[in-house]
Order: sequence, then C-alpha cells, then structure tokens
Amino acid sequence: MIDTGFIGATLPVFDAEVEAGRLRAFARATGQTDPVYSDRAAARAAGHEDIPVPPTFLFCLEMDAPNPAALREMLGIDYTKLLHGEQHFTYHRMAHAGDRLTFSPRVADIYARKGGALEFVVRETRVVNRRDELVAELRCVTVVRNG
Repeated sequence: MIDTGFIGATLPVFDAEVEAGRLRAFARATGQTDPVYSDRAAARAAGHEDIPVPPTFLFCLEMDAPNPAALREMLGIDYTKLLHGEQHFTYHRMAHAGDRLTFSPRVADIYARKGGALEFVVRETRVVNRRDELVAELRCVTVVRNG
C-alpha cells in the first residue's frame, strides 16, 4: 500500500520555456488546422501576443520536469503497474510562445479501491507565468494495479 503520509508532499518546482517550434509540432501532431496555433502572424491578427498554448499542451511541458519519475520514485511505485487514470486542466489565463512557466506539483490525495487492488495517486500542479499570475491548474490521477 502506498503511504498516505505523502498526501501534501511537494515535488521539485521547475520552469519550462514555451517554444514556438514545439507549439507548431504539437498542432501538427494533434491535427490542429487553425493557423492561430502555428503561425505567429495569424495569432497576432486574432489578438494574441504570440502563438497561444493549445489545450492539453501543458501536460507536455509538465513532462519537462528535471525528473519526470520523481513522484513514482518518492512513493516507491513499480512503473509496470501504472495506468493513466485521468487528466484535468483548469485554465485561468492564456500562455504564449516565449512565456516561461513555473510548475509546482504536489500530491493532493492517495486512496484505494477494491480492497487495495487499485490505488490512486492524485497530483495537482499549479502553473504560473513569470509575473506569478496563475495560468492553469493541472490534475493527474495515476492508478496503481496491485496483485
């Protein structure tokens, strides 16, 4: 069983640069046809300061953490037993190419179901820009299969 004493534990805070090239690649990979997400001129014509960060891209930036396995290592979870359960995004303001974002992850909850056969780890991450304005809150639920 995962120690519920880790609820509230924080993971290392890290910064990630929003690069226009990665935004363009993400738009292509996800089939985004709106030029606002790949062309700076189209983005500015639409009222953005630069190419905007599309929905779900913050998950990609979150994977830029210095040690993406930090949570798993801290909790002693065998990665072969992991399932991605849920992903939620709450947006508060736009981020754009050129922004530097700070990610502050923490363990929000740990609980079990089915008599401990399934354990759930909830990670919440606050994302702020360089002006310390809240950009988004990310919530990821990881499922651990036991037995």
